[in-house]
Amino acid sequence: MRYLFPLFLIFSSCLTFLPGCEPKEDLVQTTGKLEFDRDSVKFDTVFTTIKTVTKRLWVYNRNSSAVKTDVSLAGQQGNTYSLIINGDAGNTASGVTIRGNDSLLVLVRAVLGDNSTTKPFLLEDQINFRTNGNEQNVKLVAYGQNAYFHRADIIDIPTGNRTKVWRNDKPHVIINTPYKQGTNTFDIGVYVERGSTLLIEPGAKIYCHAGATIQVNGTLKINDTNSPTAGDTTAAKRLTVLFRGDRLEPFYNEIPGQWGGIFFTGTSRNNVVRYTEIKNANFGFSLLNTDATNTTPPDLQLENVVIRNISGSNPSYVGTGLPPGGIVGVRSSITATNCLLTNCGEYAVRGYGGTFNLNFCTIANYTPSFQRQTSSVSFSNELRDDQGNPQYFSLVVNLTNSIVWGNYENELELVNSDDYLATLNIRNTLLRTKDFQATTNAPKKPGLGAQSLANLVLVTDPLFIRTSLTSSLPNYRLQPTSPARGRTPAPGTTVPSNDLPNRSRPATPSNPALGAYEYPK
Repeated sequence: MRYLFPLFLIFSSCLTFLPGCEPKEDLVQTTGKLEFDRDSVKFDTVFTTIKTVTKRLWVYNRNSSAVKTDVSLAGQQGNTYSLIINGDAGNTASGVTIRGNDSLLVLVRAVLGDNSTTKPFLLEDQINFRTNGNEQNVKLVAYGQNAYFHRADIIDIPTGNRTKVWRNDKPHVIINTPYKQGTNTFDIGVYVERGSTLLIEPGAKIYCHAGATIQVNGTLKINDTNSPTAGDTTAAKRLTVLFRGDRLEPFYNEIPGQWGGIFFTGTSRNNVVRYTEIKNANFGFSLLNTDATNTTPPDLQLENVVIRNISGSNPSYVGTGLPPGGIVGVRSSITATNCLLTNCGEYAVRGYGGTFNLNFCTIANYTPSFQRQTSSVSFSNELRDDQGNPQYFSLVVNLTNSIVWGNYENELELVNSDDYLATLNIRNTLLRTKDFQATTNAPKKPGLGAQSLANLVLVTDPLFIRTSLTSSLPNYRLQPTSPARGRTPAPGTTVPSNDLPNRSRPATPSNPALGAYEYPK
């Protein structure tokens, strides 16, 4: 045994002079190709001058040993595309080693230049890979769209025709940008000054960057004089003006809270919005009038308007201090006819004093992705200031020939209702409410189930064709057996000649359907 230990030392010493064994996956082979997770990297419609999202391209070496590859951007479109190869920014990389059965990540972004065309255009390029003499490539494809860009766009026309027109030949993109006024700096998207008017042409498309807002101290007019022939639904679609977020990937198509919304201050007057869709914002329309000396409130007329996907967990950056909502008004005058409000995470309609006239509107507020704990429609004559002190305003509510429904058992809230009971007019409306289903008034609980009011209170649901609880393509038209069909209009109300999608209402309006959608005869 005493001779074994010296022999072990000698053997160990000899091992140090033997060559090391390199792992097989690190040995570089001189044959073999690469594989890719896709044959092309595609960007959906991209607005010029705006950086795209970053797309990933995975490059796989399926061989058991390593390979070396040269990566290069063909550069067919100048500086349109840029790469990050294996963590390093640059459009070329030589001799990149990919170990056996390993992968390489290439990140791709694009910035498309303005080519002055109004139509969408296509820009193609490719990433080339040369591996062991083998030439391979992956296509890069981007669909570009020139646009009008609005960054801290102050619309202030002091004399003459004080109207700024937004044309419909190209999309409009709104981006909040710092704007310095005196010693203060504000983030502003579009700002319509008092006395000036922003007129948006029929069919225009407005895309809003994260947090973008439109503030109206003056006047906003959309389709104020444009009306399609009753019954022509195709013409109505062509007229419709769209506001939405600027993320155009399919994933973001129905995501709320992507931009701020449209805000009217106490000096705003004569606003008309018709044939318009507002989606994916914190607010649809917000009218804020806190000046007690302002005897002429801001006003807004809505006709054939869709407001959907409205919510925001932290909307305070838009500067109102109010909860998110489709229509939010403080001491303002709002009239809505043939309007749909849906998928509003906090409120569809929220009023603090003022006048609210809602006629033939459908409020179908389903929030399938979370449990909502607020009523879709809420009115109050009270608003607390920054110190928590209550302020009380006069309130007039006319809710007629409409549908208020959703997945919350009390979709109507009337705060301090005894204070404005004389100016509370809710008639011929289908309501989901437990609080106000009684046939007689009680303290703080108007009896909206009274026969004279002709409301449908807490009945079976309106029987929409499809809701967002059951389909990704909801349809808030009525089924043949809906209780909302064939109703006698509330006294003193006007029956519009067409419904939301511009189908004709009955020629003799004795039995139109409730809400924004007429049931076809």
